[in-house]
Amino acid sequence: MQTITTDVLVIGAGMAGLTAATRALASGGSVVVVEKAPAVGGSTLFAGYAWTAPEHAVMDRVNPDGDPELRRALVDGFPAGLEWISGLGVELGPAVPILRYGVGHSFDTARYVETCRRRVAADGLLLTSTEPLALRTSGAAVTGATVRLPDGTEREIAATATIIATGGFQADPELAARYIHPNAAAMPLRSNPVSSGGGLRLAEAAGAETGTPGTGFYGHLVPTGVDFRDPADFVALSLYYSEHALLFDLESRRFTDETLGDHLTAMRLLERPEARGLLIADERVYREHTLGSYVAGAVAMDRFDLALRRGGRGGIAADLDELAMLPAEWGYDGAAIAEQIRAVNAAGAAAAPGRLHDPAPLDRGPYYVLETRPALTFPFHGIRITPEGRVRAAAGGTVPGLFAAGSDIGGLYADAYTGGLAPALVFGLAAADAATAVPAA
Repeated sequence: MQTITTDVLVIGAGMAGLTAATRALASGGSVVVVEKAPAVGGSTLFAGYAWTAPEHAVMDRVNPDGDPELRRALVDGFPAGLEWISGLGVELGPAVPILRYGVGHSFDTARYVETCRRRVAADGLLLTSTEPLALRTSGAAVTGATVRLPDGTEREIAATATIIATGGFQADPELAARYIHPNAAAMPLRSNPVSSGGGLRLAEAAGAETGTPGTGFYGHLVPTGVDFRDPADFVALSLYYSEHALLFDLESRRFTDETLGDHLTAMRLLERPEARGLLIADERVYREHTLGSYVAGAVAMDRFDLALRRGGRGGIAADLDELAMLPAEWGYDGAAIAEQIRAVNAAGAAAAPGRLHDPAPLDRGPYYVLETRPALTFPFHGIRITPEGRVRAAAGGTVPGLFAAGSDIGGLYADAYTGGLAPALVFGLAAADAATAVPAA
């Protein structure tokens, strides 16, 4: 079998993998990138902002159970990551607030991906439609991988350092049910369909430590009964305005503080019966938030109207009394829900569950009713790494020659979220720097 020899092998060509590969080339290393999809980019092409918590205190407050070392590394490494993007000639937008606690910049992710792809194709070796079959090992050390090329032939890639960046396991229902929640197997996929846990399996087979199951996922609420037609729907159908609305589960009960964030509410709804619920906004919420932009500068659209036009289960009630007319087949007690809304309005800041960031009453009809469910972008369970991107070994220490970055990593977030592109960028750069510092065998 023919062997390809390189300094750095990168498995996966999304944000983390292309960042790592381009950085390794800039550091003078030889690079091979393996991507099982026909094209590069992965879920990066569906995103538009690089953002995270701006200070350690903020990160610690919103993500208290995440790995302390990784939390600090993300905050510390983010400014240099932004400089890296700009240094490649990709323009960053002005700083904008995101999710009340984050700060980020828009940028053309497609241009970034193409810039990295061209550099890898020109100065390294890029193998698309190529599947990694197993990692090569020598003792406890990883020394590359065996891959299958598009024509079915196999190749050995001998590498001093191997970086796993396959994008997570969100496209594998069995892994989602095992590591996120039993209901997760049925979640719609708000992501590319290629990230199905290949990186996690490769790392575990090499003795890697992986994160604790049940730490959550990143995703958003979307309408039930509406399928994603194309990646543009990942944003268009996300019900960001839920942060100002009220959500009731199939038992017709409020169960969480919706104002903490739609991404957090999505995690809480996954745990409820059948992982579906009824989202209700009044005239104020509809006018100020459903019709508004989720992030400053983003395109505003009527997501409620879009959901109904696409066949979502919902409608408009003139007043709270009309909620009693909800169709029985939906499974909700509309009269009970109406009484709870009245109770929330009367309680104000004393409502339970609380409404920390928007305690204003929902007392202005009409009421906009839409059934929703959580959709999965990527999981928080994954390969444990050091701040330098080295893969931690289950037996202690690290796995020699093995690194990981991006959505394949675990431990950074635990029931919390401060950005997806930022960790891919920061730990992709860190892994490349550490990988190119590894002495050649």
